[in-house]
Amino acid sequence: MSANGALLDCRDLHAYYGESYVVHGVSLSVAPHSIMALLGRNGAGKTSTLRTIARAGQPELRRGEIYLKGRPLHGLATHQAARLGISLVPEDRRIIPGLTVEENLLLAQIAEKSGWTLERIYEHFPRLAERRRQEGVTLSGGEQQMLAIARALARQLDLLLLDEPYEGLAPQIVREIEGILLEVKKTGITVILVEQNAIAALRIADHCAILDDGAIVFTGDPREVLANEEIRREYLAL
Repeated sequence: MSANGALLDCRDLHAYYGESYVVHGVSLSVAPHSIMALLGRNGAGKTSTLRTIARAGQPELRRGEIYLKGRPLHGLATHQAARLGISLVPEDRRIIPGLTVEENLLLAQIAEKSGWTLERIYEHFPRLAERRRQEGVTLSGGEQQMLAIARALARQLDLLLLDEPYEGLAPQIVREIEGILLEVKKTGITVILVEQNAIAALRIADHCAILDDGAIVFTGDPREVLANEEIRREYLAL
């Protein structure tokens, strides 16, 4: 862990898409075995911050430091950061066409040769077990999201980053995925959740941070946000 006990420690991150300055001095610490909700209005810099942490190639980190379990990520390429135990599930989920549910999972395991077994994945994702022979891209939106999360878990993982996992999903499916994420946390994996559905994200989060124009304007207990009408109106349009 970092000296402050954090699993993830981000220090003064400044990141750019070309000359567009999108992450403005973000500093963030995330405790182990927890769920952090990263919130804000559309265009606030949530996805850019998440992609910077994941070392996703873009945006480009030009200043700042990122540590995972005390190990530096800021100088690493995407695949190098992934090998240290970080995985990003993007908003588009990136299910591989032509492969069944099980083949998508096996491909992730072959790449890493560690992580959750298929049996453990199917225990936590019974819908995927029922559809293991079905082509992944033909699943419903909620099932594709489950597959994307399960595929991340098939690798050796300490930190799971999720970009808008509830996008386009019915409330019942959102509740189901919330339950899955709480179970994932119990297994020792830390989660950072970027989500436009702020109420749903706050419902399961242990901590939250709010971004505005690429900078953090609030960090604290989710209950503080739920109780503070000014914060909800100003930064979350709630």
